[in-house]
Amino acid sequence: MNLETFLEYLNSGRPVQANSEEHLFMHKVSQEALRLTAQLNTGYHEPEKLRALFSKLIGKPVDETFRLFPPFYTDCGKNITLGKNVFINMGCKFQDQGGIFIGDGTLIGHNVVLATVNHAMPAQERATMHLAPIHIGRQVWIGSNATILPGVTVGDGAIVAAGAVVAKNVSANTVVGGVPARVIKKRNTKEETP
Repeated sequence: MNLETFLEYLNSGRPVQANSEEHLFMHKVSQEALRLTAQLNTGYHEPEKLRALFSKLIGKPVDETFRLFPPFYTDCGKNITLGKNVFINMGCKFQDQGGIFIGDGTLIGHNVVLATVNHAMPAQERATMHLAPIHIGRQVWIGSNATILPGVTVGDGAIVAAGAVVAKNVSANTVVGGVPARVIKKRNTKEETP
């Protein structure tokens, strides 16, 4: 198995069975992610060096407008796609096997968790993993310590309050918060000033 075949499988929606070829390859990819995140999180790096390390981690170039404040953690890395002007603050954890897609101009606060993996409910199948992508639109703001769960789409211009646990899709220009997250209000973008 190679990385391309592995990503195709992850993005197919099929479960990853314990000890399968995909599962064993996942462990190999995880080891590379651990090595690269250790480099990323050790010492000070100029922004250009951070972008280069992050590009290596995700397996594709990031835009020169990308900003990251380490530390950053992932156990895969290869299924992250970022737009332009994305900012990721300290302590974030991306479990990206199911795919994480982040649109232009999105801000991600301290200690945000994006989790795309669930385990099977029956105890005898618990090691089986079910993957679902997270899609975050453009100009989204995710507050500190928020958690976004597998399969969630956060619409353009939405705000996720600090500490929220988001288990359902968030409409565009909506503010959500709480555990589980619920709509607090709709943003009136016409009344907002830049």
